[in-house]
Amino acid sequence: MASTLNPNRAKIHRNYTVEEISELFGVSKNTVREWLKTGLPVCNSQKPMLILGSDLREFIKVKKNCNKKKCQPWELYCVRCRKPQFPADGMADYESETDSKGRLIALCPECEGIMNKFTSLSKLEALRPKLDISFPTAQKHINKRDEPALNSDFK
Repeated sequence: MASTLNPNRAKIHRNYTVEEISELFGVSKNTVREWLKTGLPVCNSQKPMLILGSDLREFIKVKKNCNKKKCQPWELYCVRCRKPQFPADGMADYESETDSKGRLIALCPECEGIMNKFTSLSKLEALRPKLDISFPTAQKHINKRDEPALNSDFK
C-alpha cells in the first residue's frame, strides 16, 4: 500500500467483488483478502464474495486513521519509535526552510534517532518555555567563489 487510499472511491450504494476492489484502489487481490481477514465485512459467505460499498468505505476510513497520532506542540514524532516524544534533554535545533517556516530537529530520548517537526517561526515563542531551541548558523563553505573556475564547462 504505497499510496493512501481514498475512501470516497467506493460508492456506498454498490456491491463490490474482490477483483473490483483491487482494481478500484490499485492494490492486489491478496491485499483485499487480507482486509477480509482483518475485519472487512462480507454480505454472505457464498462465492463470489460481495462487499457493500458503505462497509468498504467505512473500513478504509478506519484503516487510514488508525496509525495517526497527534503530537502536543512541544513534542516531535519519532519515526523509529512510532510515537510522539519529548526531545532528549529538552533541546532542539531550528533550521529555516523559508522566511516564515522551518523545522525543528531533535534527538529521541529512547532510540537516539533524529526527530523532525515542521513549524512556523511565529510558533517558536510558545515553545521556548518547554524547549531549548537553538538557531545554528551555517558554516562558510571552503570552496565558495564568486567567479567559477577557469576550466569549468559551465559558463
